Amino acid sequence: MANFEIIVGSVLGASEYVADALEETLKKYGHQVSNIHLQPELSDLDKEAIWVVCTSTHGAGDLPDNIQPFAEQLKQQSAMTVSFLVVGLGDSSYDTFCSGAMQMQDILENTGAKLLAPAKHIDVLTHPIPEDSAVKWLASWLDDWDKL
Repeated sequence: MANFEIIVGSVLGASEYVADALEETLKKYGHQVSNIHLQPELSDLDKEAIWVVCTSTHGAGDLPDNIQPFAEQLKQQSAMTVSFLVVGLGDSSYDTFCSGAMQMQDILENTGAKLLAPAKHIDVLTHPIPEDSAVKWLASWLDDWDKL
C-alpha cells in the first residue's frame, strides 16, 4: 500500500476536518498516513509519499496564512517528482471560489509534480458537511487506483 502526507491550509478549521476524514478513509483502505501537516515545511515532507493538499481560500482569493510559507518554499523548487491530489473548499458565491486550491495545484505543477486526479473543489453552499463530499471523491479515486 501507499504512504500519504496530508497538507492543510485552513483559517476556520473546515479543511482540518476534511483532512481528518481523508486520513481515516486512507487508513480504511489500508494506506499509511505519515502526518497531517497544519504548519507544513517542505523539509518535513516525505517526497516519496503521495501528497494530499486540502485547503480553503482566504480573503480575496489568498491562501490561508498557515500554508503561505509552504507555497513560497515550493516556488523555489524545480524538478520535483512528487505525486499529489488536491481538495479545495470554497464558497461559490465568491468569484475566487477555490482559488487557494487552484494556486496550490499550479505551484506544485510548476515544480514538475504530478497531479494524479482532477482536483476536487467543494462548494460549502451545496455541501455544508464538506467531509462527506471529499471522502466520497477520495474513495472513488482509491477504488480506481487500487485496480491499476
